[in-house]
Amino acid sequence: MTMKIALPDETGQKSDYRLTGKPFAPASLPPHPARIVYSAAHVVADPFSAAAPSGQPAIDWEKTMAFRHYLAGMGLGIAEAMDTAQRGMGLDWSRSLELIRRTRSELPDALVGNGCGTDHLDLYQVSTVDEVIRGYMLQAEAIQALGGRLILMASRALARVANGPADYKRVYREVLTNCDQPVILHWLGEMFDPMLEGYWGSQDFDAALETVLSIIGENRNRVDGIKISLLDKDKEIRLRRRLPAGVHMYTGDDFNYPELIQGDDQGFSHALLGIFDPIAVAAVTAVRQLGEGNVAGFRATLDPTVPLARRIFRAPTQYYKTGVVFLAWLNGFQDHFIMLNGAQSMRPLPDFVEIFRLADGCGLLRDPELAVTRMKTLLALYGASDA
Repeated sequence: MTMKIALPDETGQKSDYRLTGKPFAPASLPPHPARIVYSAAHVVADPFSAAAPSGQPAIDWEKTMAFRHYLAGMGLGIAEAMDTAQRGMGLDWSRSLELIRRTRSELPDALVGNGCGTDHLDLYQVSTVDEVIRGYMLQAEAIQALGGRLILMASRALARVANGPADYKRVYREVLTNCDQPVILHWLGEMFDPMLEGYWGSQDFDAALETVLSIIGENRNRVDGIKISLLDKDKEIRLRRRLPAGVHMYTGDDFNYPELIQGDDQGFSHALLGIFDPIAVAAVTAVRQLGEGNVAGFRATLDPTVPLARRIFRAPTQYYKTGVVFLAWLNGFQDHFIMLNGAQSMRPLPDFVEIFRLADGCGLLRDPELAVTRMKTLLALYGASDA
């Protein structure tokens, strides 16, 4: 029997929606996949904690780690303690380090990159570039002491105190000199974090591009690659075509990832994506097809997920984590839809309705009956039950 559910529109009028999606079969990547693929992973809040949502983050470590086992079990890399984990929007540095420690301990053989930033600093007390350097080094040393590899996250503190490109070059030079393995740099656009506007010392893309290339060129042996999250495929391709040989481009473009991962006759992007948290099984299936030479199959698998990604990552983009965790709840990876910092409230009901429809349409509701039951629970909370 085809399942159906009454879904409201933006006026509250309800109409029957019949589910049509066929859930993906379980999949895993081969030992040497066609692309390096990292999924940035979310954290699961502890809904029973007495801590205020605006206070210290309360994490359900068991469920949080179970999701990482799920990702690694499919062969996906994990981008740990990054933006998708609500880093800087609920997840603080001390819990980030604990998350990194647990992942390193429980999944020692997994491909993991760990977010290293300066978010332990009091943003409004930092006044010098030297403080930013020391901040980066404190986190780098703590992560490296655990044997973890680094993803150098963009720094709000650096964006605040830097006087121009020279300050960025100095900070990255000094930090990279003290890294024990090649790192992934991260160019995070202001659509993901408004406090990073003008990063690399300029609001002009061409000027920022030259600064980034200069940093990579000067520190070539210490840079594994760069993740660029600007939601602009042309800017990513421009940078990709100018990277030195052996430096990887990791797409962070949650709008255009199929085209960028497929690539063109001048190169391709690997992946380090927040959207690969909720669409992990589709991502694995597609990259496996790509490695088998089935480009058409790769696109047929991944292209239908793009409308879902665009909905989840729509402006204001920094609240995309709400859609990610919503799907984790619908799909049974956690028993509730509560987030750090109360972030479950940062998207309106029509977003959840559309995400439900789109996820069904591309086969990303792995247990449709459970998803319908949970969607009805959410609708009842909003006063839109069938009763």
